[in-house]
Amino acid sequence: MASSAISAVCGVERSLAGRRWRWRGGNMDMMGGGAPGTLQDDITTQLLLARGVDRSDIERHRQPTLRGFLPDPSQFRDMDTAVERVAQAIISGETVTIYGDYDVDGATSAALLIRLMRMLDAEAQYYIPDRLLEGYGPSGEALVKLGESGSSLIVTVDCGAMAFDALQQARDAGIDVIVVDHHKCAAELPKAVALVNPNRLDENDLAASHGHLAAVGVAFLLAIAVVRTLRERGYFESRKEPDLRALLDLVALGTVADVAALHGLNRAFVAQGLKVMAKRDNIGMSALIDASRLKRAPQCSDLGFALGPRINAGGRVGESTLGVRLLTTENPDEARQIAEQLSALNEDRRAIEAEVQEAAEQQVASQYNRAVQVVFGTGWHPGVIGIVAGRIKEKTGKPSLVIALDGETGKGSGRSIPGVDLGAAIIAAREQGLLEAGGGHAMAAGMTVSASRLEEFSDWLDARLARDVSRANAEREMMLDLSLAPRGLTPELVETLDGAGPYGVGWPGPRVAVGPVHLVKADVVGADHLRLIAGSGDGGSLKAIAFRSAETEWGQALLHGAKGRRLWLAGRAKIDDWGPTPRAELHLEDAAWAD
Repeated sequence: MASSAISAVCGVERSLAGRRWRWRGGNMDMMGGGAPGTLQDDITTQLLLARGVDRSDIERHRQPTLRGFLPDPSQFRDMDTAVERVAQAIISGETVTIYGDYDVDGATSAALLIRLMRMLDAEAQYYIPDRLLEGYGPSGEALVKLGESGSSLIVTVDCGAMAFDALQQARDAGIDVIVVDHHKCAAELPKAVALVNPNRLDENDLAASHGHLAAVGVAFLLAIAVVRTLRERGYFESRKEPDLRALLDLVALGTVADVAALHGLNRAFVAQGLKVMAKRDNIGMSALIDASRLKRAPQCSDLGFALGPRINAGGRVGESTLGVRLLTTENPDEARQIAEQLSALNEDRRAIEAEVQEAAEQQVASQYNRAVQVVFGTGWHPGVIGIVAGRIKEKTGKPSLVIALDGETGKGSGRSIPGVDLGAAIIAAREQGLLEAGGGHAMAAGMTVSASRLEEFSDWLDARLARDVSRANAEREMMLDLSLAPRGLTPELVETLDGAGPYGVGWPGPRVAVGPVHLVKADVVGADHLRLIAGSGDGGSLKAIAFRSAETEWGQALLHGAKGRRLWLAGRAKIDDWGPTPRAELHLEDAAWAD
C-alpha cells in the first residue's frame, strides 16, 4: 500500500490504461474494511481539501450558496452600461430581442432573460439562428432585420464576442446591441453598447477570476444587476420584486451542459439550481425531466447526460428554437409536445452521430504520429461533429477536430485535453489567416476553414500544440481519493462521497480504488460497454461497468487476460437503484494487476 502522498496508490506505477495512480490529496487508505478511523479529517473535509480548498474556507465550500460566492456584478467591465440600457428599455417599453446560440448554454441564457423580462412585467422576443443555414453567432443580416422589425435593443447571449462585422452592421443601422458572452476574446473588441464577458483581455482580476462561468451564469449576474437598478429607481413600489432564485434551474442546466468548471460560483449555481429544479416550477423543465424518464429529482450528472442532450438535439439536427420555446412556455401541453419532439430528435442525433463517428475513426487509424487529430468528410452533419470530436479525444487522449465539408468550406468543432488550450490556438490560426472564422475556450472550439487550406491548417495546428500534447500525455495520471476493500463499497459510502458535490469539470468526482479482487465474470453489454462481477478473498463482491471501453486495450485485457489474476479496480462509486434494494457499484475507469 501507498504510505505517502507521493507514492503510487496501491503500488500502481502503470495501470492497464498506462497511467500512474496517485493520491489527489492526502492518503485516504481505508483498507481496514471501510471505516475512516485512521483519517485525520472526515471524508467530506478531505475531499474538499484535495480539491484545493483552504482549510480556513472549508465551511463555505461544504454547503455552497450564492451568498457565499456571488460577486458584485458591477465589478465586470461594461456591466453597469449594459444594465442602464436594459433598465431604460424596460421602463420605456421598448421592443427587446434576445439573440441566442443554438446549444444548451445559449438556450438557457436566452430563456433566463426572457423569463426575467416577464417577471418585470415586460416582454422580450428571441432569435436563435439555424445551425446549418446561418452558422454560429450573430449575423449582420439578422441583426438588421430585427431592427427593421422594431427591436431597438438586441442582447446576444453565448455569442458575439468575436462578431466584428455583424455588430458593425448593426451599429451602422442604428441598432443597440449588448453582448453577454463567455468565449475567449481578441485584444480588439467588436463595437457594441456593452460587451460583458469575464474573458475580456482587459478585465480586472476579480472579474477575470470568474472566467469559468458559462454564458448563462453571466446572464444571471446581469439579471441581478438589472433588478438592483430598478429597485433603486422605485420600479417595485407598485409591483412585486421577482425572486431570481427561481431562475437557477436554468443556470444549473446551462452550466453543466456547457462543461463549465464546477468550482466557486458555478458550484453554488448548480447546487442551488438542482434544488430549484426538484420543485418543478418551470413547466418546460418539468416536461423535459419527464421526457428523460427520470423517476427522481435530477442529479448533476443528469443535466449533462439526459436533459442537456435533448435540448442540444433541437439545435443539432432539428429546429434551433425548440429549446428556448420549451424552457419559456407556460402551457403544459405545449411543453410535453416539445419535450417529446426533442427526445425523438435526440434518438435521430445518435444514429447520425454513429455514422460520422465510424467514418472519422477510420481516418484516425492512420494518424498515429499526429499530436492533434484532425479529420474531415463531405456530407457529415455539422450538428454532431462536436460530439464525435469529444469521443475521439476520449479514445486517443489527444485534442481532436472534426470538420464537416460542404463544397469548398468546412465547419469544424474541436475538443481538447487538460493542459492544451485549443481555443487560443484556433484564435491564433484565425489571426494568421489560416481560418475564415474561429474561437472558443481551452477545452472546446469551433472554426470555419477553406477546404483548400485544410492540410496547411492541420500541419500548423499539429506543430503549435505538439509540445503541449506531449507534456500532457507524459504526465498521465489517475488521481484517486480513496482506497478500500470490496466490502467497504456501500451505499452509505456513496452518500458520504456525494456530500462534497456537485461534481463536474474542475471539481472532479471522487475516484476510489477497490481490491484486490478477482474477476468472476466479464462480458460486453450494449454497443461497447464492459460489465464485470468481481469477488474478493473475504467473501465480498462488487459489480462494475466501464462505458465505451470494451474495445480499448485495457478493456480487452480484462475480457481475455485476467483469468486467475488479482486486480485493483479504479473508478467512481455510484448507486445502482434498478433493483428493489439500492446497491453500490463501480463505474470503472481503469484497472491494474495486483500481482
